[in-house]
Amino acid sequence: MRENYTLKRLYNNVALSKGAFIALPKDQVHYLATVLRMQEGDELRLFNNETGEWLGRVTCLSKRSAEVEIIEQLRLPFAVPDVRLAFAPVRKHRTAFIFEKATELGVAQFEPILTARTQFPKLNLEKVQTQIIEAAEQTERLDIPAVRAPQKLLDWLSTQTNRHIVFADEAGKALSVKDVLEKESKDDVQAPTTLLIGPEGGFTTLERDSLRALKNVTPVSLGPRILRADTAALSLLTLWQSHLGDWNEGSAA
Repeated sequence: MRENYTLKRLYNNVALSKGAFIALPKDQVHYLATVLRMQEGDELRLFNNETGEWLGRVTCLSKRSAEVEIIEQLRLPFAVPDVRLAFAPVRKHRTAFIFEKATELGVAQFEPILTARTQFPKLNLEKVQTQIIEAAEQTERLDIPAVRAPQKLLDWLSTQTNRHIVFADEAGKALSVKDVLEKESKDDVQAPTTLLIGPEGGFTTLERDSLRALKNVTPVSLGPRILRADTAALSLLTLWQSHLGDWNEGSAA
């Protein structure tokens, strides 16, 4: 683990470079001054997708403004594997749980879908963005997962022709997810993957038939128990990461 891993880290989407002075937004000013009670001269880390992670030093701090001098680069930018999570939004706190924990687990993109049985179709995308940034700040990842606007299932499927969809099918005959992922891990070529989880109550027969009719869709079983949507999403992502993702790599230097 890097020596500076205990330093607080904040996402900042401006270009970071040695010698630059970065003015922080109001929410981060409040966080540094009021929550962390940092002082001028204290160090922290700033990061983003494009320019990586940098060591910074607070040069000016009040209740209304804060400025950070960029000292040196700590890590070059790098992305997580191209695995996306498609799921039907559920109750507010459980949807928030999915966004937070899937960000921690290394998902690259969220793709909310609307199905016949989706009971909570509305998402506050601004609030979602805040949730995933906070999760990324806590987990040492350098990139922020993208979040697409919700789409109807069949419309969404029409955009997935170049991706492999691993579909958690709780109602039909399917191979175990372990067997499917172990087989794929031995293949020389792996298509970009999207993991698909259904809503509370599951997909309708029409939706399941539409999914199973596509050549790029692989139905899998998550075991003998019916899992809640948030449990299923994180279980499938965890298994994918352990077989095909970056969990076998060492921690970043």
